[in-house]
Amino acid sequence: MKLLAKFALRVLSTVLVLPAVVLCRLQGTLVGAESAFPGWSEFFSLLPGVTGEYLRHAFYRLCSGSCGDDACIRFGTIAAHPGVRIGSSAYIGSFCSLGNVSIEDDVLIASHVSVMNGCHQHGTSRLDIPIRQQPGEFVPVTIGTGSWIGEHATV
Repeated sequence: MKLLAKFALRVLSTVLVLPAVVLCRLQGTLVGAESAFPGWSEFFSLLPGVTGEYLRHAFYRLCSGSCGDDACIRFGTIAAHPGVRIGSSAYIGSFCSLGNVSIEDDVLIASHVSVMNGCHQHGTSRLDIPIRQQPGEFVPVTIGTGSWIGEHATV
């Protein structure tokens, strides 16, 4: 009975997020997915409780790289890149910030964790050019199966 209720909630959540998914993809065709996706991620991060968890899961399943079964993405967590991949039974605590990251199955991430796109997001080799104008590298990060990342960590 519990599995049937969860399935029904997932289907309902998928139907409810479809208008946002369409708008996100439309906006993505106009300004690029990397510009459109974070705003929608921020919107869904603000939905509280179990309802928010189901709606976030449905949104990430339809708009990101992937979102596995029984993944839990808590209130306030923002994904900044549409390539984010979240594995099955992964748990991501409240107020996390995710870059272009692949979170594999059974990963536990505590609250207030930041997972950036590697260590070279900003170029720093030239002193005569402001950092924001220097090219950087956005290296995808993978959090391996069964990992646990504690509160307030930065990866």
